[in-house]
Amino acid sequence: MKKQFQNVALSILAVAGLASCAGLGSMMKKYDKMVKYEVKPNPLEMHGDTVVVTVSGKYDPKYFAKKVELTITPTLKYNGGEKALKPVTVKGEKVTEGSGSTIVFKEGGSFSYTDKTAYIPEMKNCDLVLKIKGKQKSKEKDFPEKKIGDGTIITPLLVKNDEKPLLGKDNFQKSYPVTQETQIFFLVNQSDIRSSEIKGENMAATQKFIEEKRVAKRFVFKSASISAYASPDGELSLNANLAENRAKVTAKYYSTIAKSKAKDKNQMIVGGEVETFWATKTTAEDWDGFKTLMQQSSLKDKELILRVLEMYPDGDKREKEIKNLSATYKEVAETILPKLRRSVTTWNCEQLSRPDDEISKLAATYPDSLANEEILYAATLTTDINTKLGIYKNADRLYGTDWRCSNNVGFCNILLNKPSDAQAAIDKAKGLNGTAPEVMNNAGILVRWSGDRKAAMEFYNKAGSSAEVNHNKGIVNIRDGKYSDAITNFGAENSFNSALAKVLAGNGDGAMSTLDASPEKEDALSYYLKAIVGARKGAADLLINNLKIAINKDASFKSKAKEDLEFFKFRDNADFKALVG
Repeated sequence: MKKQFQNVALSILAVAGLASCAGLGSMMKKYDKMVKYEVKPNPLEMHGDTVVVTVSGKYDPKYFAKKVELTITPTLKYNGGEKALKPVTVKGEKVTEGSGSTIVFKEGGSFSYTDKTAYIPEMKNCDLVLKIKGKQKSKEKDFPEKKIGDGTIITPLLVKNDEKPLLGKDNFQKSYPVTQETQIFFLVNQSDIRSSEIKGENMAATQKFIEEKRVAKRFVFKSASISAYASPDGELSLNANLAENRAKVTAKYYSTIAKSKAKDKNQMIVGGEVETFWATKTTAEDWDGFKTLMQQSSLKDKELILRVLEMYPDGDKREKEIKNLSATYKEVAETILPKLRRSVTTWNCEQLSRPDDEISKLAATYPDSLANEEILYAATLTTDINTKLGIYKNADRLYGTDWRCSNNVGFCNILLNKPSDAQAAIDKAKGLNGTAPEVMNNAGILVRWSGDRKAAMEFYNKAGSSAEVNHNKGIVNIRDGKYSDAITNFGAENSFNSALAKVLAGNGDGAMSTLDASPEKEDALSYYLKAIVGARKGAADLLINNLKIAINKDASFKSKAKEDLEFFKFRDNADFKALVG
């Protein structure tokens, strides 16, 4: 009897052992029928150098054994290696240890999981598989690997590295104004020019100016304005005549000088006949000038006289009240009034700069003869980037303390894709002017090329918000996966990169419009991007027609399209297969 009891006990233990294995074994047997795994997005996508994987699993009722625990490890497998993501645990309702989602046997259940990994080029063609290890008490079993997704769409890498450097602009002017002012003072009630005035320092300087500039190269006398005045004492009509006569004699005197000194009438360019050269204005009673001189004076009754000017707008009344201050008026007549009996001549001239052809020739043959602004301007007269670079190098040699010279050397080297040479020049420019927007922008380009997008954006933010800077910010935004920011920075710009940002943000129609309006619209890459828009819209004709043009323009797009997972859903399309082979 005792032996029979022992046999029964052993049988019960054996059945219990089989039951425990049966739970895990049953799950493996029913795995394909009662379990569904899904990954989003599928194919996987790279954004901001990162691949984000979201996996969800669903278990049917009466599938998940109560004492079983599954460790699921999503893994990217590619040629030459694999990348395991963080594992996720799913367990039956009687597993009390550890963390993870609990699945009730009768009801079934689900889990959702997200992880990310840095993108490497090998992940362009990879499989996302699930490696699953089942555990029931001390027993463990590996489930068959299950592929649940493909990778990876890398459309953000189509972004063009067409950053826009900024030039330190010259301040060259084709011409610039030159003025000369002369005052002639007259005696009371007189309008003739005294010899003492002609020989005086003021008029002598003007005569010298006329003589020198009349024969100077590229110097033009445009016009002269004469303002003639009479002091506010005496009869108004007499003063009016005096002012007019003083204007006439002043114009006549300078006209005589101009005519007598000129070897021919073309040496002094006056814009027309001598009579039209002069513009005259007269003031019969110069009360404004009187007030100004009075305010500047130290006369005893200055404040009293200024109050008279405020109290009496009538000139005769003013004159009478001031003359009532007999002692003061005498001082006024001696120190103030003589300075108001005058004519003021302003010569309006123009100095023309060297013509463009002469500047270009000197920049090539004798750059040392050019002024700073001239040599900087000379570089703008050619479209050849190497010629520009040579001119800016000479500018940097001659005017090395001007940050624009070294910055512009860097500008050219950026366009020539010579980062080392550009870096040396921009470093020098930063030392000379570390806040210039042009320098900050160009420094941002170089540091972005080195791979530091964060530092690049810091430089760009210091550079302001010009169209060029915003374009460069947009490139960083695309590479960071911030497509809305990129669209904002590109603004109304019609370019490939702007269209790419719209595609990545889900605005295919906007991207098409931008491409059609861009100067790059006939590029093979632009047609390729249109093909991607067609694939994302599920429009086979749009895809095929544009891809065909892209391949005709550049045959390399044939193999590119064949591998590109943007076209994953069209790989069985007959037209697509015929196109890519």
